[in-house]
Amino acid sequence: MKTKHFAWLLGIALVLAAGYFAFGNSADVVKSDMLLVNPEQGPFEVGIQATGELKAKNSIKIRGSQAMRSVGVWQTSIKELIPEGTIVEKGDFVASLDKTELANKITERTTDIEREQTKLEQMQIDTAIQMKDINDQIGNLLFNMEQELLEIERNKYEPQMVIDQSQLKLKNSERSLDQLENKKELIKIQSDAKIREIKTNIKQHNSKLALLNKVAAEFTITAPEGGMLIYEKTWNGKKTVGAQISGWDPVVAELPDLSKMISVAYVNEVDISKVREGQIVNLTIDAFPEKKFSGQIISVANIGQELKNQEAKVFEITIEVDQEDEVMRPAMTTTNKIQIYEYDDVISIPIDALQNDSLDYVWIKNGSKIIKQEVVIGPANEDHIVILAGISKDDKVSLKEPNDPSTYSFSLIEAQLKDQAQSKVAEWKKAKETYDKTNEEKAKERSPSKVDKEEGGGGYIIVG
Repeated sequence: MKTKHFAWLLGIALVLAAGYFAFGNSADVVKSDMLLVNPEQGPFEVGIQATGELKAKNSIKIRGSQAMRSVGVWQTSIKELIPEGTIVEKGDFVASLDKTELANKITERTTDIEREQTKLEQMQIDTAIQMKDINDQIGNLLFNMEQELLEIERNKYEPQMVIDQSQLKLKNSERSLDQLENKKELIKIQSDAKIREIKTNIKQHNSKLALLNKVAAEFTITAPEGGMLIYEKTWNGKKTVGAQISGWDPVVAELPDLSKMISVAYVNEVDISKVREGQIVNLTIDAFPEKKFSGQIISVANIGQELKNQEAKVFEITIEVDQEDEVMRPAMTTTNKIQIYEYDDVISIPIDALQNDSLDYVWIKNGSKIIKQEVVIGPANEDHIVILAGISKDDKVSLKEPNDPSTYSFSLIEAQLKDQAQSKVAEWKKAKETYDKTNEEKAKERSPSKVDKEEGGGGYIIVG
């Protein structure tokens, strides 16, 4: 009985010993919960994904009167506006603006003109009365002077004192006549000056009234060309009925040229240093994900901005779409994958597998053990990172760090291999600079056209 019991205990001991020697108590043993993946070898694309919105590269901006500010109307609102997406012909009604403030100014100016007209008429009447009074005085004085001349003739045989008195009387009348003539001339000059001033005021009021009426006519906006009407977009949404129109930028809507489209996207400030004009972009329209398009970045903003629901600042980029497709419409959302650069035949691993503790390293499987392996890293994209030295495509890389990582052995890379990897990085950097420069030159030929302004159709045309 004791022999059987001893044999049973011995069997258990042998099993435990076998397990110990098979798996051991070493920290280098591969754990069953380690997530192992194979490195990938082949082309490696570095890119950035950015959401954008389609717009026409060239469009005709439909504006209200740009003379609003010259008549003191700083802003107004849209009173009527045809539905978005309406196909219009040249000269068709598009919108009308609220004329309340403008109408008040027209009334005020009309009142000013009437007031000045009344002043002119009153001035003319007053001048006529004054001139008549002076002419009457002059007539009476001339009559008196004739009598005085007769009196002098009658008194020529009288004593000298009487003659002198008659002549003195005539001289006094002549002096009074000169004074009246001067007064008459001064009244005429003064009257003419006041009349000119009033007429100038009337002319100015009439000019301003004509400009007000011209602006009022431009408050009824028509299509400068034919096309599909798209509402103007602002930070607060689209301009619809009731929206405010500024005198500095009285855009109401636009007529896009759908033959050439762009996607306006925003790149996070963390990634903007990687973005250059000329970089190739792969696009999809969210409404039609099965359709694939290509494009090129034609402009990158120099200054960042803050957008709603964005914690970090973003930079605006403009992507010109190469293809033309009837499904493309302004305001459609696009997913844009910017191709920063593509590297040929490299080894890459998931970013989650990379660790760092003063040195870059990964956990790899070596036989039945896990080793902490130093690596030299290269470019990275959203999911993977290039490894230039430290692992091969046949290794197994762990996505998880094992328990008690300090108990595992650390394998370092030879200095010569590190130097070779750094040389490769420098070679890639030079090749990418050449690639970027070539694409930038191409992008200059595709950049947005300059803004040209033309008046017509109750508004202004902006191309570009």
